Amino acid sequence: MLKIDIISVQPQMFRGFLEESIAARAVKKGACEINIVDLREFGEGRWRKVDDKPYGGGPGMLMKCGPWFAAVESCLSDGLDGRARVVMTSPAGRKFTQRDAEAFAKERHIVFMCGHYEGFDARIETLATDMYSVGDFVMTGGELAAAAMTDAIVRLLPGVLGGGPAATASESFGAGGGLEAPQYTHPPEFRGMKVPEVLLSGDHRKIEAWKRSESSRLTAELRPDLKG
Repeated sequence: MLKIDIISVQPQMFRGFLEESIAARAVKKGACEINIVDLREFGEGRWRKVDDKPYGGGPGMLMKCGPWFAAVESCLSDGLDGRARVVMTSPAGRKFTQRDAEAFAKERHIVFMCGHYEGFDARIETLATDMYSVGDFVMTGGELAAAAMTDAIVRLLPGVLGGGPAATASESFGAGGGLEAPQYTHPPEFRGMKVPEVLLSGDHRKIEAWKRSESSRLTAELRPDLKG
């Protein structure tokens, strides 16, 4: 079973995510365990301080070393032989992809470090085994990025999605690397827009050929970068 610890200064942000999403299903099915760790429990002094002004001046506040080292070390002291991937969310990290989600789904323990304020004291980076971003933009904190990566990972765990491995085999960014072909359901015609005849034919060979062709077409039109 995969264990995921998410360390955050705003743990309440994950309430709906854990109660309503695919993550809740994964936990209920016993495919994973997800713990939200409040960084302020490791804060310093009477006010549980987790941030301070940066040396050398500059805007904003930086997250302090002490609380982060204590929080991550606490997560790692769980008897899993220290074999954890410790992921720091950061705009400087490499972009998280489906390949990364597939790799993380095979791990035993993942710890997400959600940045906040102006960022981390640079020494905190020594705790991380990986640094990831979900895009070339800046958010106010790493909570949404951690939630997005967690969702992408846990939906790949065995038994979480109905339909087994086939449920994710032909998705966008799957084994072929391109976008998924268009999909349709009832009715066969809606406001003059018809379902492609091939999908109504019952000829599975033609249907699969059409899906491959449409996948290539959409990828070339919308995401040519995916086909190198």
